[in-house]
Amino acid sequence: MASVHDLIARVGVEQARKLVPSGERKLIDTAAQAMAIESRAMGITYAGFCLTALPHNPLADDAVWERQGHKVKLVITPGYLPDRTGTMQLHGVPYGSRARLIMLYLQTRAIQTGSPEVELGASMKDWLSRMGVGVGGKQYRDVKEQANRISACNLTFVWDNDRRGKAFEKDAIVKGGIQLYEHDDENQLRLWVDTVRLSDSFFQALKEHPVPVWEPAMKLIAGKSMAIDVYVWLAYRLHVLELKTPVTWAALFGQFGHSYQNLKHFKPRFTEALKMALAVYPDAEVDVSEAGVVLHPSPPPIPERKMVR
Repeated sequence: MASVHDLIARVGVEQARKLVPSGERKLIDTAAQAMAIESRAMGITYAGFCLTALPHNPLADDAVWERQGHKVKLVITPGYLPDRTGTMQLHGVPYGSRARLIMLYLQTRAIQTGSPEVELGASMKDWLSRMGVGVGGKQYRDVKEQANRISACNLTFVWDNDRRGKAFEKDAIVKGGIQLYEHDDENQLRLWVDTVRLSDSFFQALKEHPVPVWEPAMKLIAGKSMAIDVYVWLAYRLHVLELKTPVTWAALFGQFGHSYQNLKHFKPRFTEALKMALAVYPDAEVDVSEAGVVLHPSPPPIPERKMVR
């Protein structure tokens, strides 16, 4: 794909916006923001989430989620949490961009501190704010719902090869739940309990197979769940390649197309998400063809930033 970053570097942001179709001006703006950011802040996710994904949209509350990725399958089973009265309530599978951001926070902090005990409270509030997610009104309710779903569910990663076949057993992601309190004051900091603990098996798998991502990139695509999935996939695959690697449309549809009935409708949506992911990963080299995409060996997603004119 022709790099929007090269175009911006050559002619500047405003001229680049004039040279692309009106529907792609947001792409230019996002790429320009990525090029202008000097921060090297890093996030961490588990390798399994780079090859499979949570759903984009809600499922039936009792539905089990299964997704086959490259050499790995993800299975998520919904579970129960007690409400304020102690009654067990079923919570469905986590979905969408909010769930992805909460998971990224939990994984990043666990690796940064070297502990499965993750601080919440003001830290999580501040981090979500950096990602452009507020904690008042509907956004708070969305975060609370996804936190409950993450707390209640059990998940399994089944790897195809023996070396990683037992890297993660069926277990909860977190122990004890991410307890979110109702509140009246949207400015109060203590919205969450002090800490939450990742399950031992998930924390161990995360330590063995962490994948770094560029935190500002996640902010720029924070509301686009498929772009997040494509970005972390590229972050995992590109920098370890030795040769260019084709990936067919059928394989892409199998990994990313769970919200689409057929390949015809999936292709333009994936291409759009890919462009957005590449906009925040300037050093990624990926070509789109009639057969699918071609991945080229590329630097990891936290290189030296380039300034925009």
